[in-house]
Amino acid sequence: MIAALLVGFVAGAAARFLIPFDTLRHLHGPKSWGASIAIGCVGAILGWLIFAVGLGWGDNNIFDWGSILGSIIGAVIVLMIVNWYLRIKRIAT
Repeated sequence: MIAALLVGFVAGAAARFLIPFDTLRHLHGPKSWGASIAIGCVGAILGWLIFAVGLGWGDNNIFDWGSILGSIIGAVIVLMIVNWYLRIKRIAT
């Protein structure tokens, strides 16, 4: 469980670093850490679905350090979707 949270945090933090003009950049402290963990964990699952299930690359472990690159790619995709959703929501209100 702790390893999954660490992988999620690293993947989420890397995705937030790679994406410019992140809509979650105003968050600080525990809220920022929680957002990074959530984005990273969902990204790890998405990366596992894309690479292990879809393409047949990798193993059956979702939250391991061997698949950190796939987790980061998945987290970048999740963060782009979150950014898009939050921007659309802001425009609509």
